[in-house]
Amino acid sequence: MMLRRLTAAAVALTAFIALGAPVHAAPPAGLKQKVDAWVAANQRAIVTELVELLAIPNAAADRENIRKNAIRLREMLTRRGLTAEILETTGNPLVWGELKVPGATRTILLYAHYDGQPVDPKAWKQASPFTPILRAGKMEAGAADLTDLATRATFDADQRIYARSASDDKSPIVAVVAALDALKANGLRPSSNIRVILDGEEEASSPSLVPAIAKYRDKLTADAIFILDGPLHPSERPTIVFGARGLLTLQLTVFGPKVPLHSGHYGNWVPNPAMRLAQLLASMKAEDGTVLVKGFNEGLPPLSAEEQAILDGVPDDVAALQALYGIAGPERPGLKLQEALQYPSLNIRGLSSAFVGAESRTIIPATATAEIDVRLVKETTAARLKELVVAHIRAQGWHVVTTDPDDATRARYQKIVKIESGPETNGFRTSPLLPISKQVVASLQDVFGAPPVQIRTSGGTVPIAPFIETLGFPAISLTTVNFDNNQHGENENLRLGHFFRAITTMAALLTM
Repeated sequence: MMLRRLTAAAVALTAFIALGAPVHAAPPAGLKQKVDAWVAANQRAIVTELVELLAIPNAAADRENIRKNAIRLREMLTRRGLTAEILETTGNPLVWGELKVPGATRTILLYAHYDGQPVDPKAWKQASPFTPILRAGKMEAGAADLTDLATRATFDADQRIYARSASDDKSPIVAVVAALDALKANGLRPSSNIRVILDGEEEASSPSLVPAIAKYRDKLTADAIFILDGPLHPSERPTIVFGARGLLTLQLTVFGPKVPLHSGHYGNWVPNPAMRLAQLLASMKAEDGTVLVKGFNEGLPPLSAEEQAILDGVPDDVAALQALYGIAGPERPGLKLQEALQYPSLNIRGLSSAFVGAESRTIIPATATAEIDVRLVKETTAARLKELVVAHIRAQGWHVVTTDPDDATRARYQKIVKIESGPETNGFRTSPLLPISKQVVASLQDVFGAPPVQIRTSGGTVPIAPFIETLGFPAISLTTVNFDNNQHGENENLRLGHFFRAITTMAALLTM
């Protein structure tokens, strides 16, 4: 394992060095003005392409419609002059494209995903999550529905399209192809060879991606990968993200009596699994938010002065965030948001035992279940933290099983917990001090006239670690959609001003 890590590190270092010293060429003269003017003149066509793509259902489990998405995306890439293919995997297909640029000495790989979260149509304030609608602004603010989405020639910046995957993650794909159109219309071309890989299982943890990377290695090699997923910083400034936390999920099921029992007849005598589960969970985290699992935060290197300056430079509005989410303060007093994201986290994402509300009854439950997610940073792998959490549980006197206990096991052990884990994704982080990192920053600053927000590590998870581990190149995220887009929830939306600006952002990336 150590040899493999050292080999991967060596490959990554070679790739970084190959990028050379930070030679930054200014973007083409007037790039922003030219692209903005093209977008303004072509809003109808751009929005139509997005709406038509959004109208194809895209839950990862819907294999038939996922295939329709892949076919549409291949056609969209081909229309822009890319060599495009559907790459078959053990699950949903990948869509790949390549544009070779004469004289280019660098290849960049663009990653996005075309699948979306499952939907509950009844919870959406429209006929269907896959029938996009236009609103004058934010639904929660009372914005009116607009009925001319199919015919409107121009759009206001504050208007929003409501549909599944409007922000996460179909609009960045359309922004890329629109940027290529804008460059061509202005007699400009990308400065790098471009490869595109579009994932059809990201929202299902991309189980087919890792074997596909090895299978299609020759099509995916590049000098750097750019992830086109995620929202802008709430300050609305252009945003660059240099890493993302990984994800480990665990389900803990604690067992009490074989059947629910009358709490009056058996209370104080039959162990209550819900109470015992609560006590187990409480042992994992102190009241001040410190994770009590031994070794959980070990191996995290101190930040350099430059890295600390990047964290301090993120313009988080703490008071506004607390007001937005209705909290009086952070879990760990004194810990800034950006600092919190540099550590692995342990979160209870769901609890279940017996009944609540009108259905509640006076029983001792038979089982109690907790769903846990652990967010990982680059230095903390899923395998290692899973091992630490299980060791902690055993240290509290629990007998750990992976299937429901039989009668002999129940008779032998007082405290039994079944632990099941889901798909795992490691975290990644590219140094913001690398030449390629500094070049992206400089390019966006040149185009937009102000320094972008730089995020060392984002809180969310994208399945990019396998690319880095297998192919050894740096990864950087360019986020473009509005912060309040309701991604993963009902009434997902895209503010059109953000969408149109994303096209300019992509043009800056392609010509840097």
